[in-house]
Amino acid sequence: MDLYLKDKVIIVTGGAKGIGEAIVRLLVQEGAVPVILDKDELASKKLLEEIQSKGIFIKTDLTSSEACKKAVEEINHHYKRIDGLVNNAGSNDGVGLEHGSPERFIESMNNNAGHFYFMAHFALPYLKINKGSIVNIGSKTSVTGQGNTSGYVAAKGAILSLTREWALELLPFSIRVNAVIPAEVHTPLYDSWINSFGNPSEKLKSVTSKIPFEHRLTTPHEIANTVIFLLSSRSSHTTGQWVFVDGGYTHLDRSIS
Repeated sequence: MDLYLKDKVIIVTGGAKGIGEAIVRLLVQEGAVPVILDKDELASKKLLEEIQSKGIFIKTDLTSSEACKKAVEEINHHYKRIDGLVNNAGSNDGVGLEHGSPERFIESMNNNAGHFYFMAHFALPYLKINKGSIVNIGSKTSVTGQGNTSGYVAAKGAILSLTREWALELLPFSIRVNAVIPAEVHTPLYDSWINSFGNPSEKLKSVTSKIPFEHRLTTPHEIANTVIFLLSSRSSHTTGQWVFVDGGYTHLDRSIS
């Protein structure tokens, strides 16, 4: 199926590894031009070399609104267009209620939700021109909770609310805004977490046993498939939606497993 993404310029924050990398690779397969905004220069350049993409990498401190503004200006200077934005970057920093602090909570909110606003705000004038699309990457923790991670969960909850808010605000410009919500995804970061346990294989088995569909982790490519569809005009009447790509982990009764 042609997704009509050829030569479309798509920004992917945190595009060097994990889910972001999978999105970048699939964009290139569809003929799009990915722009990676990341702090990992080595991984970003290596990825672009591997896929021989027309895209570029811009080393960006996404926690800085000024850095995000400069990145958007550089993209427009380079390509004279922006067709889509994937807000993907973020990390679960473990800032809890009892063992966190007000200062760390605010920092976590900025690190995990601030740049979603920064990037959308500064990219908006260019997205208006081409009736672009925004896809926000959320987390199942925003609807299930996790424990001891107030900052990250609050940020991810904000992202879901902003998805609906922006979808409404941007209706006059025919800009669609949707969110993709993963649960347990097999990324390098996830591997690091699993390997932090005394018996990684047993921990992984305990997790996958609770995933209803095929008792396995979601792959980054499966997340990317949905993101690319939502970016494309094939989803031309879909906006304000939260799409769970999680093998039924969040909503299906796990007793059936």
